[in-house]
Amino acid sequence: MSHSSIALAPEQQHWRRNLWVCVLGSFSTIVAMTLLLPFLPLYVQQLGVQEPAAIARWSGAAYGATFLSAALTAPLWGKLADRYGRKLMLIRASLGMAVAMSLIGMATAPWQLVALRLLAGLLGGYASGSTILVAAQTPKAQTGWALGVLSSGIMAGNVVGPLLGGVLPPLIGIRHTFWLTGAVIFLAFLATTFLLKEAPRAAKKAAAGEGDEPEASINRPVVRLMWLSGMLLIFANMSIEPIITLYIAQFVHGDHAVTVTAGLVMAAAALGSILSAPRLGRLADRIGHARVLIYGLLVCALLLIPQAFISAAWQLVLLRFLMGMALGGLMPCVTALIRHNVPQRQVGKMLGYATSAQYVGQVSGPLFGGFIGGAFGMRPVFLATCVIMALCALLNARVLRKA
Repeated sequence: MSHSSIALAPEQQHWRRNLWVCVLGSFSTIVAMTLLLPFLPLYVQQLGVQEPAAIARWSGAAYGATFLSAALTAPLWGKLADRYGRKLMLIRASLGMAVAMSLIGMATAPWQLVALRLLAGLLGGYASGSTILVAAQTPKAQTGWALGVLSSGIMAGNVVGPLLGGVLPPLIGIRHTFWLTGAVIFLAFLATTFLLKEAPRAAKKAAAGEGDEPEASINRPVVRLMWLSGMLLIFANMSIEPIITLYIAQFVHGDHAVTVTAGLVMAAAALGSILSAPRLGRLADRIGHARVLIYGLLVCALLLIPQAFISAAWQLVLLRFLMGMALGGLMPCVTALIRHNVPQRQVGKMLGYATSAQYVGQVSGPLFGGFIGGAFGMRPVFLATCVIMALCALLNARVLRKA
């Protein structure tokens, strides 16, 4: 190992330490973004909105605001990261999120909540910034594993956030919950500032000054396909979100039991992803990212079919867990394939577009699921998502075989 670390490029020397800082920072910022999910309607009510329909509207707007502004600004931050250094972008994101979270705790009207959530998305982007830094700094042979570990940290944040959001407000109050989160992100900001190491800019300038010939080495068909695949992966995962509680209600009786089971189903998929991402990443480093991606998509498509024909709720929990395991390694593969088909100085910009595409999936998935569920019933949602995943697998097989 020692002689290989001598052979690393300057920007790759600290990649392991940087990876762990990025995992912790991404985990804490994602917790902050998802924390509000359970008590958002309560906070909106506290801010003076009384009518149930208005509460639902403001809650939806406040939750979606962050993702909307994050999707719009991701390519810009990616481009700036390529130009001014990736560490700077992470410092900006963690400080921005810490400030935005603390301010949300001081909101006095619902429009302020929505405006501050927009600001959080605008200033945030720590997780996507980390993905860019890790993808750019990790030696090629270990990209899949490193991105898998980072992806596990992000997934864990998505699980822990809503759980903490359910536990903390009753204990310390809603406003204090925001301030506590702001403080935790501020710690991530300190860790990023003092522990993250990036090669000096001079070395980068020289690397970027290799003329314009790498421009041609962007493999556009593959990169565009990865944007599409990333979007569809999130889309498929999110398409059943709006119907899951109603679907479970057919097999479980009692409101409390339904909510607990719905929580279990969502947590099962995330847990599967957390466990499998580093392992599938390592496998992809060994046998090829394209192969893992194509087979993973096919397995996901196949696992969606039995989900439409379950006879008890535990079967859905098990199937979602398996599907989470299959999905876990796919996002790192998508990122790694973009990284390997783009010159070093454009990694940020291209991964920024990939992040935007994933946010599109995050918004359009539930809309699609809700529409199909409302028009044709619940089973077709699983089957329609299965068809989309299978088509995505075939498309990947065609393009990546040629590449």
